[in-house]
Amino acid sequence: MYLPDHFAETRLPEIHRLVHEHPLGMLVAATPGGGLDANHVPFELEPAQGPHGTLQAHVARANPLATELAGGADVLVVFRGVQGYVSPNWYPTKHETHRHVPTWNYEAVHAHGRLRLVDDERFLRGLLARLTRRHEAAEPVPWRMGQAPADYLERMLGMVVGIEVEVTRWEAKRKLSQNREARDFDGAVQALRERGRADLADAMARTRD
Repeated sequence: MYLPDHFAETRLPEIHRLVHEHPLGMLVAATPGGGLDANHVPFELEPAQGPHGTLQAHVARANPLATELAGGADVLVVFRGVQGYVSPNWYPTKHETHRHVPTWNYEAVHAHGRLRLVDDERFLRGLLARLTRRHEAAEPVPWRMGQAPADYLERMLGMVVGIEVEVTRWEAKRKLSQNREARDFDGAVQALRERGRADLADAMARTRD
């Protein structure tokens, strides 16, 4: 990933926050045939497991990933945070010099690591319980695994396999107009809020914390 210093995010708590808030990762791996395969998978991060943390997830047992890479492989998991278009018209200095062009602001995290398959029902039950607890928490009546008939749940568990990615290196980029002068930065934040993009405006504002 092209990573100029002024866009690099090196604070581990901030990297973990981005993964936690945007858990759908794109798992990229080389196939035995020499191509690339990408799977979109919701991950749970275990920050204390391994030197740099471990990502846990599950995939369908029928997914070639579960057979072709059963012996392990170096992989890349990409997480994307907030993102959006930024118009040069939002910069006060544009109206003075006209020397600005559009850009795209975004947050991205790359987790480099080693894939391991975990074909273990206890692991899967624990992982799926954590996933559903977290993502059902805002529901008026959260769904729980125990609500499903035991035989149905056992059959569904048999159709998936667990995976772990032991992270060896994190890369994170927050391209959020940090390279703009203060009044242009503020103009972009204000314009985003006016257009209902408080998520991107808030992410930009956090770069000043």
